[in-house]
Amino acid sequence: MPMTTPWFHFAVALGIGLMIGLERERRKGEGPSRKPAGIRTFALASLAGAVAMHLGGAGLLAVACGGIALLAALAVLRGPQDDPGLTTEIGLLAAPLLGGLAVGDPALASGLAVTVAVLFAAKVPLHGFIKGALTESDVKEALVLATATLVIWPQLPDRFLGPWQAINPHNIWLLVVLVLLIGACGKVATRVLGERLGLPLAGLASGFASSAATIGSMGAAAVREPALMPGAVSGAALSSLSTFVQMALVLATVSPPTLVLMAPSLVAGGAVAGVYGLFFAWRAGGGAGGAGPAQGSAVSLGAALGLAAIMGIMLVIAAALRDWFGEAGVIAGAAVGGSIDTHSAAISVASLVMAGSLTPAQALVPILVAMSSNALLKIVLALSMGTRAFAARVVPGIILSMMAAWLAGLI
Repeated sequence: MPMTTPWFHFAVALGIGLMIGLERERRKGEGPSRKPAGIRTFALASLAGAVAMHLGGAGLLAVACGGIALLAALAVLRGPQDDPGLTTEIGLLAAPLLGGLAVGDPALASGLAVTVAVLFAAKVPLHGFIKGALTESDVKEALVLATATLVIWPQLPDRFLGPWQAINPHNIWLLVVLVLLIGACGKVATRVLGERLGLPLAGLASGFASSAATIGSMGAAAVREPALMPGAVSGAALSSLSTFVQMALVLATVSPPTLVLMAPSLVAGGAVAGVYGLFFAWRAGGGAGGAGPAQGSAVSLGAALGLAAIMGIMLVIAAALRDWFGEAGVIAGAAVGGSIDTHSAAISVASLVMAGSLTPAQALVPILVAMSSNALLKIVLALSMGTRAFAARVVPGIILSMMAAWLAGLI
């Protein structure tokens, strides 16, 4: 059957109604107290919407939806009053709309119908998660994260402003969003997997987005709940492992010859960071499957704003140094760029290798310098965002991993 014929559109509309109605039929119950709409009602409602759209367009579809809405209202008034829910009635209103949409865009209508059916079927797990797993604090944090991501971030100018044109508000606020998101993911992972696995896995995963932001977020977690210290330290250390892994992936893409020479440094530094993080993961309390202790705030907005302020200050300082002293060679440029984003600095150096301006051997030191300056930023964040005890545990891991990278690269 051609996909553009009315019969095909009617078949899709009928399938939509049957799919949604199948789920409703299983839940409508039996006897006088049963729900009013089942598989046949939904199938007819969806087909009615398709026929109305085919015969009279949007106007007749509106009339059909109004009639079905009236019937749904009467069913609610005449039905049992012990169930205040309106999910079935709202779904019955959606059925003719999806049937009408099937006349113009069958694929979109089918996809939306699947979504409606999934929402119907997911009543028990959704209600259980919202009422049992989420707390009032979780809801407030989700609203803060949504506001920061969907309301504030799109409104900020995506251009460089301020002294020496050093600050991009759009990029700086992205760091705030990352810190909030990392904190939320760490809290969820700790609650689901326990402290021994939750925070370390969250740190390892979020380190691919920003190891510096991860260390700041883990430091804030240790400030809020000192009992999370070993897990937070493990997550911070394993985020540095992500830096070494991501550096290898970047160099493999941009300049494989540079990766060959950098491999000993990356393996050595990553191994030290990994062992250091696993040691604190082993020391962390709680079982792998136990509920984590994190019941308070995932991360404060103030901590995220503080980290963004530190990053902004370092951006201004880096831009001022460039303006005052110029680009004193590739190494100085890599040091300035690496303090902000070690992978971007490495890409610029590796690109010079591919262009023939540098040999792979000459790129080794600039890339290590970039990674070292980024490690310095991590140390600053560990000292400023976490407690003194947190910094005392995290900073040695950062220093040891970079010392291993330098030794393996220069030997």
